[in-house]
Amino acid sequence: MTDHDKQKPQILHTELVAESRLFKVESVHLRFSNGVERVYERMRSGGRGAVMLVPMLDDDTLLLIREYSAGTHSYELGFPKGLIDPGETALEAGNRELMEEVGYGARQLIPLKQVSLAPGYFGSRMDILLARDLYPEQREGDEPEPLDVVPWPLDKLDELLSRPDFSEARSICGLLLLQAWLSHEE
Repeated sequence: MTDHDKQKPQILHTELVAESRLFKVESVHLRFSNGVERVYERMRSGGRGAVMLVPMLDDDTLLLIREYSAGTHSYELGFPKGLIDPGETALEAGNRELMEEVGYGARQLIPLKQVSLAPGYFGSRMDILLARDLYPEQREGDEPEPLDVVPWPLDKLDELLSRPDFSEARSICGLLLLQAWLSHEE
């Protein structure tokens, strides 16, 4: 039997147990196929999804951003990202976020992979997109302060991975997906 053949637990009921401006936490009461019942907690998905861009300025240079991360109370280096707005596709949201955070649009957006973020607790998914053939275009975003755009040479990816301020798992995943894509293109 594969995981795809396995019977999912039955959801007996859910209830909202906590809510903030950004998050809703719900209890999920489950019954597994063997009769065991458990209560799990999860972040309720807003259903919109998110995007992250891996922008290539040219064949030799990535564009990163440095922005404040409240969770670690630090400035982190990573790739631009954001929520998909209602009515937008992932590609449209990706290009908008790129313009807002990096000051470029992309003529070519290539889906690399859709990933889940801690699926034991979160229902949300993120589309990771490679952005190529960039052109200057700045749009106003919702960032509280201007973001630093940091060009990074592809031949120095090992140095990027060793930096303490490049630690976000989603950005590391994007970098590894880019490396796989580039090796396939060669």
